[in-house]
Amino acid sequence: MTQPAPLTRGLLALLAATCGLLVAALYFSQPLSALIAADLGLAPESAGLLVTLTQVGYCAGLVLLTPLGDIVENKRLVIVTMCGSALSLALAALAPNGSSFLAASLLVGLTACAVQMLVPLGAHLAPPERRGRVVGTITGGLLLGIMLARPASSAIAGMAGWRVVFGVAAVVVLLFAAVLARRLQPLQPAHSASYGSLIASLGTVFATQPVLRKRALSHAALFATFSLFWTAVPWLLLAQGYTQHAIALFALAGAGGTLIAPVAGRLADHGHTRAVTIAAMLITSLCFALTWQGGPMWLMVLAAIAIDAGVQANHVVGQREVLLVDPVLRNRLNSVYMAVVFAGAALASSMAGPLFHHGWHGVAVAGALLPLLALAIYLAHGSRAR
Repeated sequence: MTQPAPLTRGLLALLAATCGLLVAALYFSQPLSALIAADLGLAPESAGLLVTLTQVGYCAGLVLLTPLGDIVENKRLVIVTMCGSALSLALAALAPNGSSFLAASLLVGLTACAVQMLVPLGAHLAPPERRGRVVGTITGGLLLGIMLARPASSAIAGMAGWRVVFGVAAVVVLLFAAVLARRLQPLQPAHSASYGSLIASLGTVFATQPVLRKRALSHAALFATFSLFWTAVPWLLLAQGYTQHAIALFALAGAGGTLIAPVAGRLADHGHTRAVTIAAMLITSLCFALTWQGGPMWLMVLAAIAIDAGVQANHVVGQREVLLVDPVLRNRLNSVYMAVVFAGAALASSMAGPLFHHGWHGVAVAGALLPLLALAIYLAHGSRAR
């Protein structure tokens, strides 16, 4: 892969902001699922599909589009995919019925995978001694986008309707694509292969890279905790009589957990990856368990911050470890890692409805057990490697 100009602070900030914007599209419908379903005539029990299909589309994009970064000029790939993201968001804003919105949701997820083309690009631009910090900064922007997506979509929908959320996002994505087209330099990968052989190699990459398997499978279980919490908690708050505005404020408070990402990256650069991983999983499990009663509100807010911090810290140190495995495989490593992780998220969001149907207790039990499953996977793979 050719070596472009060094990563400046301005370009790093732009990459972080762009990642936050792109990934936010995956979460706009999460706090609005009941509102959108009612407006478009979807059955209440189908509301969870609005989130699940977006995540399924994202997984498909990670498998089908993101690996292209290893064989296609990276700048062109990113810009084209972002334009597709803007078009998908516009289709969601204009959807006349439930079926068309579900189809648009699938496309929104598919094209949002541009974010995972930018993360390996940032890692490639960073010097080795700063790679953890750079990945942490970009991931911090990405995670801030995840967390701000909920309060922003709730607030905008409360003032102007849910369609405006997707319409505004489409315009902003196009603007960011135009800025990146001017700021990014072309980056031509050294690897060459046919598209078919590239995609076929993903299974081989997963089978032959133990670090990838350990990190992907363990974080899939932990990220499922994150998805379960943020899919189910708006339903809990609505059931307790909170307004859409209050739910937006709750989600905004939870965004405080994203501040851990750059710190986790620095700790990983200094050799504390294992300690951060174990602490993150135990804290996430404990804090989800503390929400057993579904309140009081101050406890739910603190739990939301801690759950987000634990999940995001583990993601930063895990993704850094995966991206260091082999520069030639960097996009495919990241593709497989994120596809496995979001498969766990999609499964958890699909489980949220049935679990919540029997009360918050079921959600809390599942949310407390999933991080322990993640820890068991991580420790088992570590013991096998030793």
